[in-house]
Formats: sequence, structure tokens, C-alpha cells
Amino acid sequence: MAIMDNPPTTRLIRLDIDGPRATITLARSEKFNALNAGMIQELIDVLEWTAVRSAGRQDALQDENGTPYLRTLTISGEGRHFCAGADINMMRDAGANTPEENRADSKRLDRLFNGLWAHPCFTVAAAQGVALGGGAGLISCCDYVVGTTNLRIALSEGKLGILPAVIGPYVYRRLGSATFRRLAMQASRIQSDEALRIGFIERIVPDVDGLGAAVDAIIDEVLTTGPSAVTLAKELTLGFDRWTDSDEALRDWTLDFTSRMRGSNEGQEGLSSFLEKRPPNWKPDEEN
Repeated sequence: MAIMDNPPTTRLIRLDIDGPRATITLARSEKFNALNAGMIQELIDVLEWTAVRSAGRQDALQDENGTPYLRTLTISGEGRHFCAGADINMMRDAGANTPEENRADSKRLDRLFNGLWAHPCFTVAAAQGVALGGGAGLISCCDYVVGTTNLRIALSEGKLGILPAVIGPYVYRRLGSATFRRLAMQASRIQSDEALRIGFIERIVPDVDGLGAAVDAIIDEVLTTGPSAVTLAKELTLGFDRWTDSDEALRDWTLDFTSRMRGSNEGQEGLSSFLEKRPPNWKPDEEN
């Protein structure tokens, strides 16, 4: 059985595979792609399935059958809006749940966000319309975000008398302390130009028709980078985020990290290709 066989069965999202590229589409457009329990679980399943099949995780470009492992993952929303946050029915039901049940729901939601944030592929969000609450959490977890000029983002939980706690670590890492605190208190929608200024998104396009080309452009660039280097960049960043030891110990850790990369198959291929003035084996043929 090929490693790409038997993807998770989904009803509320779609998964498309094109060579080393995976695309997840939120497909509840009639509900503005609001996150309900079913969609959350489907996203978790697909993220875990694609992570195992990533080139960075496998430390290889393709399986024994020549099928490419995954190198990028794009998430988008069908219809007018990217994601309107948590489904209102799920929020209403939470009021009748026990504290234990609400904690289990929150844990499932965190599993989704952490799975996207820690995904070994380079992750891209293509967003239009609104990205509210959990929708803002999804784009915060991605490595690169393209938004349309009509995109509106909000940590809207405060309007409901709650706080963006589960998405908080991921939004905080993207925006920093002061901006996260302000947006959590403000709880209102910010426009695309402010989102670009504060680092919520990386690029603005005029409308949804421009999203595909913008996504293709960043993916084409990423595919010229070693897939293990992409994956391990996340490990390196996490090490910096969590470092509690001395500065000298940090410098030693980076030396060990560099030595490990230089001695790896990918590191040796990259150095050899540079010296031999040829493209590395991970570079797409059309770029060679």
C-alpha cells in the first residue's frame, strides 16, 4: 500500500493532494466555515495524516513507489468567508456542559491549533472575508498568510464575555505581548492593512481571484528550500522560545544543531550541489 493511500474520510472539509502540495478547504460555506465539533475532528485527523507523510518528517523526498512526500500545506475557506470562528450552536451547548466536558472540548480545539502550528510542512493560509475567534487562531498557526483587502480579523471572544485563551499562545507568538493584549481587550475587527502592519498576515491581494497566484508564489519559493530545513526551522524556533538555560548553553546548543544539519543527508546534498554548481535534488525540475 502506498503511503498516500487511505486519507481520512471527511464531510466538512476537503483534502487535495498535488505532488508535494496538500490543500485543506473548509467546506461549510453556508455557515461561513464556522468550526463545529465535526469539522474540528476532521481537521485534526487530516493534519495528523499529512504530518506523518511530510518530507521533513520522513527525511526523504518520496516513498519507495516514487510518490512525493508532502512539503507544503495550504488551508483555505470555501465561499465568502475564511472562518467565522466557533459554531454558535457549539458555543450555546457549552453553557450546559459540565466543566469536565468543556475542558475536553477545549483540549480537542487545542489539539487542532497545535497540530497546525507544529506541522512539519510549510503552512499557508489563504483568507478572505472574516477570520474571527478560532478563524484568527487558524491563521495565527500558519507560517505565511495571504489575505484579501476585504479580510477582517478579530479576537472576538471578548464580545461574548470570554477570552481567546486556547488560541492565545499561537496568536501571542505571532503578534507579541502588547498587540495580543490589545486585540483581546478590543475584541473588534481589524482591517487587512492593520493586519499586515502588525504581522497577522504577510501579503494582501485585491480579491479572492488573487489568492491562488499569491499562494503559488510563496510555495514555489519554499520548494527551493530543503524540506528537512523547513521542518527543523520550527524545532530551532521552539528551542529559542523555550530556552531557560544560560547564554553559553544556548550557543553550544546552536553549534550542535548546526553540526547535525551539516552532517545530514540533506545538508550534504545542499553543500555538494553548491560546490558542484548544480541544483540540489529537492529543487523542482522546472527550477533546475
